[in-house]
Amino acid sequence: MAKGRKDKDGDSAGERAEQPRERGGFKSSRHGDPSRAANAGAARTSAQRASAAGPKAEQKRAAEERESAAGHGPGSANKQGAPVGRPPAGKQQHTSHERSRFLQGKRIDPRPIDGTETAADLIDNSFLAYNGARLREACQLYTQKMLGDDVTVGLTLTGALTPAGLGMAALIPLVESGFVDWIISTGANLYHDTHFGLGLAMHRGNTSASDVVLREEGVVRIYDIFFDYDVLLSTDAFFRKIIQGPEFQRSMSSAEFHYLCGKYVRERERALGIGQKSLLSAAYVAGVPIYTSSPGDSSIGMNVAALALDGNRCVIDPNADVNETASIVLDAKRDGGRSGVLILGGGSPKNFMLQTEPQIQEVLGIDERGHDYFLQVTDARPDTGGLSGATPAEAVSWGKIDPDRLPDAVVCYLDSTVALPLLTAYARARHAPRPLKRLFDRREQMMDRLRAEYAAAGHEPAAAEETSATLPMHR
Repeated sequence: MAKGRKDKDGDSAGERAEQPRERGGFKSSRHGDPSRAANAGAARTSAQRASAAGPKAEQKRAAEERESAAGHGPGSANKQGAPVGRPPAGKQQHTSHERSRFLQGKRIDPRPIDGTETAADLIDNSFLAYNGARLREACQLYTQKMLGDDVTVGLTLTGALTPAGLGMAALIPLVESGFVDWIISTGANLYHDTHFGLGLAMHRGNTSASDVVLREEGVVRIYDIFFDYDVLLSTDAFFRKIIQGPEFQRSMSSAEFHYLCGKYVRERERALGIGQKSLLSAAYVAGVPIYTSSPGDSSIGMNVAALALDGNRCVIDPNADVNETASIVLDAKRDGGRSGVLILGGGSPKNFMLQTEPQIQEVLGIDERGHDYFLQVTDARPDTGGLSGATPAEAVSWGKIDPDRLPDAVVCYLDSTVALPLLTAYARARHAPRPLKRLFDRREQMMDRLRAEYAAAGHEPAAAEETSATLPMHR
């Protein structure tokens, strides 16, 4: 975050960034140098701060002098006559290392929790360290920077979030508030989201139930979510019915496909009188394009494939998805704009979101620097080498993240089902709704810009220093 900016609880917005540190431990010029130690010991006073590499006897005496001056020694009063435990009049309580650049963060001194706090207040004032602090930093980055009027926010969804009701509870409010401008989701999240728009029921269950018994009784389980097997059959039948419509009989991007599906889900919601239950429906109303990085990897894609056996001509074009998503990011970055990514989980949607920048730079040869803001909630570790746990710093090497904006990156190691409701509550409490960007309506305009810049770049990818026209022989 930019230096000097203060957040709502007084923290510098730059505090969340990695604080400066010396690599490899103490510098040799500071550690174990007798002449430096002697000079430091001679000049040191009780007002000077201690160093772990400094003379220990002098540091000990200085600490004792400070303690004595503060009136905490034995006896009923200190030298100035003040009661024990109270600093002398006109003197402030000692704060060691007060000049260190590493100790400029706000002091940890929270007020007791009394039950009257809002979720946003609790996050600001009590989430002070460890992953609680990362969640606070995530909420503040999202609300204070990523929701700027000139920022286009892309959201990725993995994990079974919509079956747990988080589409209705958190994602739809973000869409309706203009806090999410485009989405990349697993097909499964969109399929299970549709259950709610069709008025089908999902139930809280118990993980200790026998799956053999559940199967016998026609109950399907997603961990502790139970639902009738007929929910799947009814949702499958709905998709097969609408996909046979004339507007589906062509090749299209997944955003177009989901927009058409959202239109029909919205009509069903209205017919049932159940309000806004589906993310697909809400995105259709708000003009928020939803892409999926693997169209065949869900029950929606399975039904599209089944209809193809009967001659249905609906085809979801991955080439269109790659270019359209790149055009969204390119358009976001032009004319002084910025791009922010909010990644829930990881997986293929994370890669599909971040690959937009290598597509622009490396493949299309268009000058760009990377996304400006990176916010991820994940439980994946970076040391396994998987993309889900890859850090924003690693993404810099690929051109996915602007290296100059790396301080504006937060990774919160937390379950998305915990973080997402809190992030939504915080954003709704701390930021006014933004005007809808309606990116779906601007897809052709954004693609025209991508084509124009690609043509201006000479239709050439980024030049390589060494190339060979001869591919290695394979046996």
